[in-house]
Amino acid sequence: MTAGSSAQDAIPQDVAPQDAADTAASPARPDSTADTHFGFRTVPLGDKQRMVDEVFHSVARRYDVMNDLMSLGLHRVWKDLLVSRIRPPKNARPFRLLDVAGGTGDVSFRTVEAGGAGTSAVVADINGGMLGVGRERAARLGHAEKVEFVEANAEELPFPDKSFDAASIAFGIRNVPRMDKALAEMRRVLKPGGHCFVLEFSRVDVPGLDAIYDTYSFKAIPPMGRFVTGDAESYQYLVESIRRFPAPELFAQMMREAGLRRVGWTPLTGGIVCLHSGARI
Repeated sequence: MTAGSSAQDAIPQDVAPQDAADTAASPARPDSTADTHFGFRTVPLGDKQRMVDEVFHSVARRYDVMNDLMSLGLHRVWKDLLVSRIRPPKNARPFRLLDVAGGTGDVSFRTVEAGGAGTSAVVADINGGMLGVGRERAARLGHAEKVEFVEANAEELPFPDKSFDAASIAFGIRNVPRMDKALAEMRRVLKPGGHCFVLEFSRVDVPGLDAIYDTYSFKAIPPMGRFVTGDAESYQYLVESIRRFPAPELFAQMMREAGLRRVGWTPLTGGIVCLHSGARI
């Protein structure tokens, strides 16, 4: 596929009866694997969440600044495209977004600003430091009444079934130890007809750009992290974790196994990022 094209037409439009979808919400992939990946390292599955927490505690205060520097500002464009797919209503109709691993609130703020009076969002993140930054930003931007912050594990969301109109996770799914469980949980809390969106780094598909991107990632980003945050190691992990993330086709299958239907993806900026989507039918 070429950059910017949609894979919606390339992927079968899976539609299953409601009872079959509910059965599929229990992931087919086993969750008892002894080891997993932390960047390029192999670590015990039970240790990954703690290690990821340490990374984000370390960078929380400068996280948004580093996003601008690392992506050359493109993360703003990618998140705007995500919000355009979420499509919050412009009127007073109630619309509730769950923003998983949303930490500092970036996607949630954009969503409530794009929507009307009935649009609200809940940021669920396991990292208290990131949530603290998000609450401060919400107060400063005047969004404290419309954006709620909840400390929660993406693998065990503390929300009732069928309670959100949309669910999103931007640049966070690759940090979850068991992505299959997080996807199944996002589907569980969606209302029928609701959509799940995953914005994540992917595989560059433009010849020549891949080599430039690798050089920039490994040679520039960790030193940049050291200069801005005093922490190069955390950004070395983040760069490595991108390379361990599944290819779009495999991730689409993971979304289907989690019970999502009408699964597709759209490559952005030469495949540096993909916007994945699926629906609860």
